[in-house]
Amino acid sequence: MSKPAVLVAEKLSPAGIALLEEDFEVRHVDGSDRSQLLPALAGVDALVVRSATQVDAEVVAAGDRLQVVARAGVGLDNVDVDAATKAGVLVVNAPTSNIISAAEQAINLLLASARNTAPAHNALINGEWKRSEYTGVELYEKTVGVVGLGRIGALVAQRLQAFGTRVIAYDPFVQPARAAQLGVEMTTLEDLLQRSDFITIHLPKNKDTLGLIGDEAFEKVKPSVRVINAARGGILDEDALYRALKDGRVAGAGIDVFTTEPTTDSPLFGFENVVVAPHLGASTAEAQEKAGTQVARSVKLALSGEFVPDAVNVQGTGVAEEVKPGLPLTEKLGRVFTSLAGTLATRIDVEVRGEIAEHDVKVLELAALKGVFTDVVEDTVTFVNAPLLAKERGLEVNLVTGEGSSDWRNLISVRGVLADGTRVSVSGTLTGPRQFEKLVEVNNYTMEIGLAEHMVFLSYEDRPGIVGRVGAVLGDTGVNIAGMQVIRDKEGGKALIILTVDTVVPDDVLTSISEMIEADITRQIDLEG
Repeated sequence: MSKPAVLVAEKLSPAGIALLEEDFEVRHVDGSDRSQLLPALAGVDALVVRSATQVDAEVVAAGDRLQVVARAGVGLDNVDVDAATKAGVLVVNAPTSNIISAAEQAINLLLASARNTAPAHNALINGEWKRSEYTGVELYEKTVGVVGLGRIGALVAQRLQAFGTRVIAYDPFVQPARAAQLGVEMTTLEDLLQRSDFITIHLPKNKDTLGLIGDEAFEKVKPSVRVINAARGGILDEDALYRALKDGRVAGAGIDVFTTEPTTDSPLFGFENVVVAPHLGASTAEAQEKAGTQVARSVKLALSGEFVPDAVNVQGTGVAEEVKPGLPLTEKLGRVFTSLAGTLATRIDVEVRGEIAEHDVKVLELAALKGVFTDVVEDTVTFVNAPLLAKERGLEVNLVTGEGSSDWRNLISVRGVLADGTRVSVSGTLTGPRQFEKLVEVNNYTMEIGLAEHMVFLSYEDRPGIVGRVGAVLGDTGVNIAGMQVIRDKEGGKALIILTVDTVVPDDVLTSISEMIEADITRQIDLEG
């Protein structure tokens, strides 16, 4: 009987290749050459790529026997996860392979910026001894602001303390108790901007963080501040940084990532006090070896029919068929929960009730955590690191199972308590032969509305005319309402509008609606992808 075939489309660490060769026939191809890649996929069970191979719907379709796409790295920008999921192909990556390397690169850029290493180097090799011109600053007793205290941010904070710095951090999804364990003071973003001598960015890139450090932020910083971005391009507004450097409102910067990559020309390159690198955060021998061995182990698990913790699209193997449809639903409930909470809970209960609870549903707890953290941490969140993220942030998690409710055959709920005692809850179910995902409870309001890619939640004081005004504003903006439910606790009491819309509501329009109806809670959730 022939061995399963694994196609390696880019350079993989020797250790990763060796692991694959233990059980599989390993083939090689240049994944960047599409004319070679597509025919090579015939009869292949797994495809291993890095960043140069574009895995789109055509590539997935060409794999007539393809079961797994493995990305030997953290990001998945070059993999069409939706296309793979629709084809029943598992997608895995190596979510923790580069975190130490990325943290060290941030420290590297920070030190290089503080000591003017790059311009001093360039001057010296060009025959100029400019010892006095490139006087730097010490880190000792300086205040370093860490924007995003996730796994990489925490590693950076720990390393900075060895230099005798004061570390402060902004991250609404980290509990103060967890920060205290790290010796870090949690604060607001505005306070961090005003106090920091160095600012280092470690946030995920999403609609809420895009351009977060921009013109408004640079109006609040010290003119002696140095800014480091080794996270994702676009969180730091490069045009705003250029203006701040030009006006002398920022003393220097270290940049490893750019809004558009590859970038070989930028106005920032004209400043001697800016040190840049071509996205080298994961470019160490150790990170590459970890990436290769991690994905090799995941491929082994997948092709042997076992559950794969690093699966990105959650329909992994090794889960009861009755439980599998609940995985994407539970993950979405986790994302809705976090959006409604606006901060991290201190405790979360994942409740699974009904016939589904007769099976092993531990994986649903992991799916809920995956959803809770997906939109708020810089890492790719998987089943394997979700519990670690919860532990690191002091989040207590419990799985509760029991008999079903009188209304639903199966019911999955994510309930939590915030630091101030506020309780947040969301519940969902699957209905019909097609297992249609429905949201059936939010903060004790009961409803029945399909989960959709774009959803808006508005809480306000119940009074006549609100629904019409909201609909009119969205209509004038060209946003089509696909579904709506209005729920209230009593006449004239608190009301909740849940909208499903065809497109994202522009932020300024949502703000206008919120002010118009005097909403006390306004949330837009994008569940696409």
